[in-house]
Amino acid sequence: MALYLEALPPNAHCKRILMFHNITFHQYQRIAQFESNPIRKIRAWLHSAMMHRWEPRYAERFDRCITVSEEDRRILTETNPRLQIDLVPNGVDTQLHNPLPEEGTSQALLFIGKMSYAPCVDAALYFCSEILPRIQRMNSEVEMWVVGRDPLPEIMRLNGDAVRVTGRVDSVVPYYRRSTVCVVPLRSGGGTRLKILEAMALGRPVVSTAIGCEGLDVVNGEHLLIADSSEEFAEQTVRLLKDRSLYRRVTASARQLVVTHYDRDVIAAQLMQVYAEMAE
Repeated sequence: MALYLEALPPNAHCKRILMFHNITFHQYQRIAQFESNPIRKIRAWLHSAMMHRWEPRYAERFDRCITVSEEDRRILTETNPRLQIDLVPNGVDTQLHNPLPEEGTSQALLFIGKMSYAPCVDAALYFCSEILPRIQRMNSEVEMWVVGRDPLPEIMRLNGDAVRVTGRVDSVVPYYRRSTVCVVPLRSGGGTRLKILEAMALGRPVVSTAIGCEGLDVVNGEHLLIADSSEEFAEQTVRLLKDRSLYRRVTASARQLVVTHYDRDVIAAQLMQVYAEMAE
């Protein structure tokens, strides 16, 4: 969207603000690390190198920049200390997303994302090949739901008895309703994960990698469970499936965090403050 600046008249007297939903060069740098296809790996590396030169420099043409996480603000500041950068996090509407009841859930795990997006593709393949078999050795009744539009052929090939691939759905709420635990096994990407906040608001506990929950002000063991190895990820997921006390404690703490810090109204007030300062 930054390039729409070129459509403004050269003498336009207006304030310019650029929102970074993620830092693109950092995002593609991570994608290149885990991409197994040689052509896509080279493409991701070249895109990262190109954006590393362009992104921080072009941002200087704006009066202010906004990132959605402290980590992204740090990365952007390191590449261009001259930028004025504000932090306004992502969020959800906690009035619309009310906690779902525990009743009606099955031994089901849920992963939501755009299934043509490289980090989501890697996460789904990684989970189903290295984590899910470990979980099933501890709990044979567990099934996995992969929900999201535009699934690539390699994602569709996961579809079977223990894994269900839905493609695009009209609403994700029915899948949250039937699932017990949401998993976020991301190993690359950037920005912050709206789906984690969505799951927290809806009363479903989350197991995530450290990268998956990066940028969110969460505490491991309090708001969600963090695991970076396949063994630990499987163990933490089974803990939530078995321990109802832990399940309820995590979901209650997570919901309170979202209401306090990540509600749309809270975030809108922060954004309006930035606009007010610029208008003055």
